[in-house]
Amino acid sequence: MEAHEHTVQPAGSARPDPFGYSHTVTIPPGAALVVVAGQYGSAADGGVISPPFDEQVGRAFENVATALRAHGLDLGHVVQLRSYVVDHDFDKLGVVVAAVRGIWGDTAPANTVLGVARLATPDIAFEVEAIAVSP
Repeated sequence: MEAHEHTVQPAGSARPDPFGYSHTVTIPPGAALVVVAGQYGSAADGGVISPPFDEQVGRAFENVATALRAHGLDLGHVVQLRSYVVDHDFDKLGVVVAAVRGIWGDTAPANTVLGVARLATPDIAFEVEAIAVSP
């Protein structure tokens, strides 16, 4: 199952696609959920790859993809994201939206972006959790 197969944009709701998310996603009966813990811009040793925000965002999504491959899935199976942005502003939101649209196009998963004061360590600027569906 790919997320867009069960994405629904309710009539009368604002169009979410310019902002990189969908309003709702249904899970078919019998499907299993795979929950991916928060991934950040880390290398294999756990250290943050670099300070630039866009590089951390890109690596965080790569790390989600790596986690999903362990279950035989890919980013197309993601139905929900929850993103955390340190010192959130519209420029950073634009980076997150561009990354999401670059992966999922106009049929992104449900996504909530939260601005936070800090994450687990001072050098982490972005973290993303994911829920994927295994058919």
